[in-house]
Amino acid sequence: MRSTMRTIRPAWLVAVAIVLAVLGWVATELTSRASLALPVLPLSSLATMGLIVVVCLILGLKVRRWRDGKRDKVLDPLMAARTVVLAQACAYAGAVLLGWHTGILLDQLPTLGLRTELGVIWQMAALMAGGVVMVAVGVAVERFCKLPPEDGEPPAPPRTKREGHGEEEFA
Repeated sequence: MRSTMRTIRPAWLVAVAIVLAVLGWVATELTSRASLALPVLPLSSLATMGLIVVVCLILGLKVRRWRDGKRDKVLDPLMAARTVVLAQACAYAGAVLLGWHTGILLDQLPTLGLRTELGVIWQMAALMAGGVVMVAVGVAVERFCKLPPEDGEPPAPPRTKREGHGEEEFA
């Protein structure tokens, strides 16, 4: 059973990161004017991000093994579809976290020389790195789930650019 689903578009990931960077910068400006703490996630959120990445990767590797011919077990198509959705969600969540913390960091760059404690800067850098890992794993796992063309299948008729843009077949 095949279904058609849209693939992750790198341009959308970049757009999400840029929009969230602007929002993070604005939020930091507003919180600093109100003498509030920086709107940065705690380092403990890295554990949650790591768990999502590990689960996504494990499920993606199961689908990839099946796709590559190791079919000693039946692959549940619903589990494969959910793996693709998880991979896409992981990539977009990573773009959100990367963009948000990049915006905050950009706002704080002029004050680096005045800071005696750089812990929050390292915290933002760690969260940004976690966002990059989430994007990378999400994109990779989505590709794990892509079905190769079948041997006996006739070539698909050419599509117009709008008709087939961004659509791929998944397990």
